[in-house]
Amino acid sequence: MFRAQISALVCGVGGFGALVAATTSNEWRVTTRASSVITATWVYQGLWMNCAGNALGSFQCRPHFTIFQVQGYIQACRGLMIAAVSLGFFGSIIALFGMKCTKVGGSEKAKAKIACLAGVVFILSGLCSMTGCSLYANKITTEFFDPLFIDQKYELGAALFIGWSGASLCIIGGVIFCFSIYDNNKTPRMGYAYNGATSVMSSRAKYHGGENVKTANPSKQFDKNAYV
Repeated sequence: MFRAQISALVCGVGGFGALVAATTSNEWRVTTRASSVITATWVYQGLWMNCAGNALGSFQCRPHFTIFQVQGYIQACRGLMIAAVSLGFFGSIIALFGMKCTKVGGSEKAKAKIACLAGVVFILSGLCSMTGCSLYANKITTEFFDPLFIDQKYELGAALFIGWSGASLCIIGGVIFCFSIYDNNKTPRMGYAYNGATSVMSSRAKYHGGENVKTANPSKQFDKNAYV
């Protein structure tokens, strides 16, 4: 169970780090290589900034100045990724209290419940990130394969794959944490009964009382006829 919790914590914290990297990245979608060959420029767009670069090495980014001009799916992805990062952070803190190697959290039964709660939080974090990345990717693919769409077409950026990977790690870590409470309830506990201290005389009396041995009268052993 201890190794399972360590593996779950590594998956959860690693997934949380990947979600932070995906949320702050500016490579959610990039321009296609076919269009960038002629102009020698390419564009990266993220949830918070739009960046452009060229073959000479210059690279500039411009943030979204107002929230009201941002498209609806970008705002939805922002909310989902912020929720995923927040849940991943709290899940990591709760998981530390549910680990068997820590001295905080109370008894083993209480720690098992805390670990299960951390698993549920990690699973919710992974689902939020998976939904946000999938929503953004669906918008990109829909525009890319639409023959009537005449604006700039984009491809899937590296941030989407990082977000999917982080979501998968969070879900795997959460499932392991949830199953750790099942392993804790399944493990039998040894019980030791204390009967109290017994005296030496009582133990000897108990020992001699169990034997059906009849001893002769001591006075008859030393009778005068015994020496004749």
